[in-house]
Amino acid sequence: MGTLLDNGVKPYNHYGAYLKQKYNGQRVFKVIVDGNFTCPNRDGSKGYGGCTYCNVDSFTPDTARKIPSIREQVESGIERARNSYGAEKFIIYFQPNTNTYAPTHLLKMMYDEALSIDPENTLGLSVGTRPDCIDFEKIALLESYTDRLDVDLEMGMESIYNETLTRINRGCSHDEFLGAMDLLKGTKLDLCVHTIFGFPWETEEMMLRYADEINRHPSIKFVKLHHLHIVEGSIMGVKYKREPFKLFSIDEYTDFLARFIPLLRPDIIIQRIFGIADKDLLIAPNWGFPKSRIQTYIDKGLESRGIKQGSLYQG
Repeated sequence: MGTLLDNGVKPYNHYGAYLKQKYNGQRVFKVIVDGNFTCPNRDGSKGYGGCTYCNVDSFTPDTARKIPSIREQVESGIERARNSYGAEKFIIYFQPNTNTYAPTHLLKMMYDEALSIDPENTLGLSVGTRPDCIDFEKIALLESYTDRLDVDLEMGMESIYNETLTRINRGCSHDEFLGAMDLLKGTKLDLCVHTIFGFPWETEEMMLRYADEINRHPSIKFVKLHHLHIVEGSIMGVKYKREPFKLFSIDEYTDFLARFIPLLRPDIIIQRIFGIADKDLLIAPNWGFPKSRIQTYIDKGLESRGIKQGSLYQG
């Protein structure tokens, strides 16, 4: 018979199972679109240099980046997903940088173009952004698509501690995150919150408190959980090379998740439990496995520890 994991049942609500159930077993893939956005802590409106963990290659000048058009990106992304993974349906995912950091009429033009490429097979729109780049007008724009699509708004909370947000040059306080959550009360959008675990000055107890903060917002439907990793081209990468600091090993991170996930509200869907950079960019930690094996290793580790999402949640 095998274990529950052998039969596709994980000890947490995972995104793959959610998509499979929601879309009647169809193979649904996200198609990533780079809209050539920047961030307010890069362009000078709230700072320069971006978040210290971020790879500066993502905001090199247009002439150097040579980003394909939105149409070209969507067409090639759909073709690749179909040919490589047998994808049947698609979610258009504006991911790199801050994808609401532009006038609303320009955002509408970009979203509309991406969604027009294969409308019959496009099920959703996912937009990654920062809490300080959300307002009522942009919320209304995103909600205007919900009559025909599932629309996810993904916000980077990263940490709940203002000291951390300052040290990583985030240019956005946790109070601004809370302000965005107030704006989004009662929204038709599916909200996803992104966190990073492992800043060396945050203790495990501090990181476990992220669960309480996420749990108290009933509108949060999805989370992405990442461990801190250091990449080439980042400010933190330069500092790490000069003076290395403690980062999670894969077993330490699995141990941490085994303590965190039981605290998380049981209805929340976990879209991701770790993040990893391309091997040519990754400085540390190098866990020595490809992405698929890391996922399997962590899932088996969580199962062997007997954990269950929400088992320690006190609502």
